[in-house]
Amino acid sequence: MPSALVWATEQSARAAICRGAEVGDEVNREMTAMEPAQRVVVVDFGAQYAQLIARRVREAHVFSEILSHTATAQQVLASEPMGIILSGGPKSVYADPAPSVDPAIYESGVPILGICYGAQLLAAQLGGEVARTGRGEYGRTPLTISGGAEAGSVLLRGRPGVSEVWMSHADSVVRAPEGFTVTASSPDAAVAAFEDPERRIFGVQFHPEVAHTYRGQEILERFLWDVCGCAQTWTSASIIEGAIKDLRERAPAGRVICAVSGGVDSTVAAVLAHEAVRERLTCVFVDTGLMREREGERVEELLEGKFSVDLVHVKAADRFLVALEGVIDPEEKRKTIGELFIRVFEDVARDIGEARYLVQGTLYPDVVESGDMSAATIKSHHNVGGLPEVMDFEIIEPFRWLFKDEVRAVGSELGLSRELVWRQPFPGPGLAVRIVGEVTPERLAILRAADAIVIEEVKAAGLYHELWQSFAVLPAVRTVGVMGDDRTYAYPIVVRAVTSDDAMTADWARLPYDLVEKLANRIINEVPGVNRVALDVTSKPPGTIEWE
Repeated sequence: MPSALVWATEQSARAAICRGAEVGDEVNREMTAMEPAQRVVVVDFGAQYAQLIARRVREAHVFSEILSHTATAQQVLASEPMGIILSGGPKSVYADPAPSVDPAIYESGVPILGICYGAQLLAAQLGGEVARTGRGEYGRTPLTISGGAEAGSVLLRGRPGVSEVWMSHADSVVRAPEGFTVTASSPDAAVAAFEDPERRIFGVQFHPEVAHTYRGQEILERFLWDVCGCAQTWTSASIIEGAIKDLRERAPAGRVICAVSGGVDSTVAAVLAHEAVRERLTCVFVDTGLMREREGERVEELLEGKFSVDLVHVKAADRFLVALEGVIDPEEKRKTIGELFIRVFEDVARDIGEARYLVQGTLYPDVVESGDMSAATIKSHHNVGGLPEVMDFEIIEPFRWLFKDEVRAVGSELGLSRELVWRQPFPGPGLAVRIVGEVTPERLAILRAADAIVIEEVKAAGLYHELWQSFAVLPAVRTVGVMGDDRTYAYPIVVRAVTSDDAMTADWARLPYDLVEKLANRIINEVPGVNRVALDVTSKPPGTIEWE
């Protein structure tokens, strides 16, 4: 991601964001101005669907927060949520152990919507019956409204009698709990939706958050607006207002520094911080030697030229390359770079007058993937997991609650150009995690040149803004080739291009063959040390977008 190139946050800040992922008597947590008082809690049962649900809630202009299923009822209800959504998950309610939720939430009076596994769990916990019928459903499935299109279901009213939804389940609810009405069925799920409007508890076997479900967002909006009574107050303007207020409250005096990389997240964070603290802000760009072509020049042109922000450009390539000598493991790479970043920033802070506050562009997916929530640790992100234990800074992360699309909307609201706002993400560790193996000056030069060609040709093809990311990868292996009738033994370059909405999931991009041919020809002909080009056709999952 192109968020701040500093790998910093305090242990206490990481614990505070956990929001119930820690199991204990109490979650010590202070609400910031960034977080609106009105919210909906999404309880995560270990699937990527939880992040998608949270995004869909925010698309309905309602703030959402993800908590682990291990949170107690007290923790779930601590922020006085307007509603609770139980996500899908990969387990069975009959697994040993099966993920569950504190049943006390059902007696809280807070509206509850269970989705897929969440629906099965609330059915099982409230006295219904869930069974493995041997007839699971996956993908697009017809949903039939009980009683037809004019039936009185709260969530499903107004839908056609039969419509298409997205299913992904092996177990099925075969009997709804007492007091609940079955409102829909599917070919292999007699209880595909059920509800108790008086208790304001609802369950749907299908996934309304998935785009393939016909009018699925409308179902979520009925729950949020009609059942929960949520106001539509989560907007770009409200995010900016809350973030500026939070910055001013947390850094009332003294020098503030902001880590910038030239990417979307850190640039938007810098502009926002400038709005909040003005002349007290110093932006710091650390040139690690791991950046794309002309990255430092672009940062200077934007921040110093357009926004007149005080910028310190630290050229530290030698320090980073020495630190990375012999490092092959990707997690060790991230932590090595993260540790050194902090030390460089501490040096800068002392030089400019003991700055106490450090602003960085951490995003919500960073926190989730780094294992700070209930999800497994996929990889330690630059600004969450690859961090030293001791630092001199108080960290301020105005976007720690936001998804990428929300940051883009904030950037547009702040007046940043479309070209910058929709710039493709770039990883915090830079090209170091696109070299699979040891990072050396030779390999960096090869990858930087190949990557520049990929970006140039993708833009020329008019595909840059249609792709989430497109870049080159250099595996530290060599392959045999023939060039000019001579044997070569050189590096391959892998071209990676994906489409995505939020980087939580991604599909490999079907690039036109003529573009792939042009990329291969240019890279092999123009980049010394390369004799082969391959195309990565792996989606996420099972792969990740970046190779390391």
